Amino acid sequence: MVISGFVYLPSIANFRQDFLQTRLANAQIAALALEERGDAPVSPMLEERLLNEAGVIAVIMRGEDKSLLLGFNVMPEEVDESYDLRNPSLGMLIIDAYQTLNFGGTRVIRVVGRAKSPQIRWLEITIDEADLYSELTKYSNNALILAIIVSLFTGILVYLALHWMLVRPMRRIKDSIVSFRRRPEVVKKIRYSKGRSDEIGLVQRELTRMQDEVRQALKQKSNLAALGEAVAKINHDLRNVLTTAQLASDVLQNVDHPRVQKVSRRLMTAVSRAIALCEATIRHGKAEEAPLEKSEVCLRDLVFDVGSSLGLLDGGTFRFECNIDEDFMIYVDPEQYHRVLLNLCRNAGEVQGPDGWIEVTATKDEAQTSHIHVCDHGPGIPETVRPHLFKAFSSSKAGGTGLGLAAARDIVLAHGGQIGLESTGPEGTCFMMCLPDRDEDE
Repeated sequence: MVISGFVYLPSIANFRQDFLQTRLANAQIAALALEERGDAPVSPMLEERLLNEAGVIAVIMRGEDKSLLLGFNVMPEEVDESYDLRNPSLGMLIIDAYQTLNFGGTRVIRVVGRAKSPQIRWLEITIDEADLYSELTKYSNNALILAIIVSLFTGILVYLALHWMLVRPMRRIKDSIVSFRRRPEVVKKIRYSKGRSDEIGLVQRELTRMQDEVRQALKQKSNLAALGEAVAKINHDLRNVLTTAQLASDVLQNVDHPRVQKVSRRLMTAVSRAIALCEATIRHGKAEEAPLEKSEVCLRDLVFDVGSSLGLLDGGTFRFECNIDEDFMIYVDPEQYHRVLLNLCRNAGEVQGPDGWIEVTATKDEAQTSHIHVCDHGPGIPETVRPHLFKAFSSSKAGGTGLGLAAARDIVLAHGGQIGLESTGPEGTCFMMCLPDRDEDE
């Protein structure tokens, strides 16, 4: 409609100019028709008829040698406005057309224009503006109706385009979000154009990706919940079985034999840790996990204890080296950190076989932060597993659960430290742990 308004102003100016030019041409034809009669008298009726056919009140035409005047007896003494159409400007034509509409056709105007014949030097007509106003009003009404039709048609096209390009995709996104909220486990992806590179296309792709990730997370959490319930039941029964094994180990300690005494102590330690782990697992399923019981622990003794629990110190071709000073102390929960070292060393031993090699080293920096390295000569960790190495159920071993490294990471983080993969490859794998000497609040 705004564009139609800008087009309307020059169009009515052009319409008004064409109307007046037509009247000038008609008046010139009428005057030339009377001029052909020569000196013969012209009847007033014929003159009036010619003027009426031309649509003018009076005509003044001047040539090289004579002038002609028609409608002298009806020509008004004064006119309301005079216009010169010989050298008009667009701005003046627009203003003149607006004045015609404003005055409502009540004026009598004089118009001067160019004649068709070069022999005519002056052509002037006097007309009643009522006909011009009537025609200009009809033209304006038609222009308004056309503008409304074009605007409605354009509006419908814009609506259909917006509905097709914006509303329908957003409605699909809305339906997908609502259906996902109601039943997130149902896989129902939204249909979208893969070639769409604007913001809506980006939102559709990101929404689909987010739904897949949330759906996988929910599925994993459901599996973990079911697994946790099963583990709690198994732990409850397993604790009773381990209690019986603990009573049997107590009997073995009374046997007066050095080898039996050595094996019984190792068995007692393993059974005690298993019972404590079962009880902690059951508590974890019911309430918050018990706080860490930290103390100064000799890391060398803890590492040898892990090697003894895994049977790596009983001889054979497997090499288990602990290059740690005897006075190297760390501030940890011994039982929890024993699990960390046990998981790392067990994984390293299982991937190497009977001829493997494990080395545990430790150093401290100026801030008394302990840097502990557990290295092996295994085949390395596959590149596809590395991004999810410390996530549960992401094991790189055949038949592994992927819970060992996840548990180790949680325990190290609970101690305020960090654990990460330092290096891996065909020559072996090395994990590094950083543990602070003391907590900031201690």
